[in-house]
Amino acid sequence: MNVIKTKYTKAFTLLEVLISIMLLGIILPSLFSTVSMMKDSNSQLLGYLGKAKKITKATKVLYLDIISSDGRITIKKDEFSRLCIEETKNSLYALPLAKVCWLVLKKNKTLVRVEGNNYHLPTKLEEKVEVNPVMKHVELFDVYHKKDKVLVFLKQTGKEPITFMIQGILNPVLRILPDGTQIMRDGRKILRDGTQILKDGSKILPDGTVISAPKKQKPIKNRAPQKPPTAPRDGGVTLETKVPSLI
Repeated sequence: MNVIKTKYTKAFTLLEVLISIMLLGIILPSLFSTVSMMKDSNSQLLGYLGKAKKITKATKVLYLDIISSDGRITIKKDEFSRLCIEETKNSLYALPLAKVCWLVLKKNKTLVRVEGNNYHLPTKLEEKVEVNPVMKHVELFDVYHKKDKVLVFLKQTGKEPITFMIQGILNPVLRILPDGTQIMRDGRKILRDGTQILKDGSKILPDGTVISAPKKQKPIKNRAPQKPPTAPRDGGVTLETKVPSLI
């Protein structure tokens, strides 16, 4: 007698399939919400890091402007400080020496950086400058300069305040004459129009042209007066010639 053996394969029942679908329906929405929350948080983090990077870059530029300066810094106080650096080696436009001013505009209280050469604020049409917006919605921009120290306070709306101090920024101007000429510590003279007169007499014009010092002429030495000739001596006795009087 032949016995036929049948194999039974295990499978999910309809009830188990329905329960699995219900569980997936509960879990998947929570997973999707978690992923979206992670994306939002990542985008917010990237945005914050981007803004922080911009603020850090702006602070670094301001720091380099001050520390690379010749020490001639002027500060005008109003609602915000207006900082002007007459000469700095930190140029964003490949200038050998640049004049840089930092000020806050009324529109959106935007902090800007102005770079150029020998300009005055407000600028004139013929003066060429580069204006770079740094940050908007500035609550505080205050600068103090005393002796060789410069203290900077900077705060943007909704952000932490930034403060830093730089030492060793000494003003090279010893005194200013009534006509506006600046007497420098290194012996230079800077005229009101920006012309520099060096110790040796050479000049540097505002456009950078160098004029050599005039050559000094050697003084002519005065010859010593000649003594009148003396009469020859005879036996140790000096013979004098008498000039007859005309009277």
